[in-house]
Amino acid sequence: MNAALLAAALLVGCLLAVQASVNLQLNKAVGTPYGASTVQLSVATGLLLVIAAVTGSLGALGKLPDVEWWHLLGGLASPLYITSGILLFPRLGALASVGLFVTGQMFSSLVLDLGGFFGLEKKGLSPGIAFGALAVLLGIVVIIRGQKATAPPGAPTMSGPGRAGWIALGIIAGGVLPVQGAVNAKLRHGLGAPITVAAFSFTVATLTIAVVLLVLRLTGKTPKPQLAPLKQMPWWGWLGGACAAGYVTGTFLLIPEIGAAVTVGLTVTGQQLTSALIDHRGMFRLPTRVLTAPRLTGLGLLLAGSLAIQLV
Repeated sequence: MNAALLAAALLVGCLLAVQASVNLQLNKAVGTPYGASTVQLSVATGLLLVIAAVTGSLGALGKLPDVEWWHLLGGLASPLYITSGILLFPRLGALASVGLFVTGQMFSSLVLDLGGFFGLEKKGLSPGIAFGALAVLLGIVVIIRGQKATAPPGAPTMSGPGRAGWIALGIIAGGVLPVQGAVNAKLRHGLGAPITVAAFSFTVATLTIAVVLLVLRLTGKTPKPQLAPLKQMPWWGWLGGACAAGYVTGTFLLIPEIGAAVTVGLTVTGQQLTSALIDHRGMFRLPTRVLTAPRLTGLGLLLAGSLAIQLV
């Protein structure tokens, strides 16, 4: 198997962890996570539309009337995932947040594979899959239990009555990503142009979060987005849109070349390793959360479980 393609899959996973981290600066500037998600998704949509136009694949949109209606809904997952990252990263740090996302991704993938949903090939429950699921579950438990000890003074936490809700949000937000991938794969089969599918998916995502933002503004449940502070935001605060576009495009291009299982296994590994580095070094102005022995143990279990589920 081509080593360059395997390295590309790891890099694509790294982009997802960077995306969630830099989006916090976008949220700080805009003043509301829903406004920040709208800006980030708009940037990603614009980039993908430009790429689709340059490559001459926008004409594939003419096939949209021929596909089933639910093939058009893959983009609904992105607003949930992006907004959840903005809410969870300052409370849990990069490693714990991504650990919850990965847990959701892994178990959602298992449900899809074991049930053969969305036209996927139905798979049996092998010893490797069972071991991987158990390792992922143990890994996130170890990381969450060791979270309080690494929280910097004054950092937001997920303690109290809402703790279970924050954990559930992270798992659900990760769980929708494999569903999104399966639905977008159906759309790709209908349109035959992966870049155009990615652009359409992000267009749906942008419109969805814009409607959510409007409703929340009308009901007074979120502040008015501020655009002026975006001028003072560090340049890397704009990378979220590019990372999101790179992740979606990369997975679409890699899956036909190296297979879905290898792609998911390597991208998830990239997510976890990058999030651990971001936490340990306090990158992108996030609080530093050192890699203690329990957190390293949890990371190791997550990595082993992810690879066992996807590659064994």
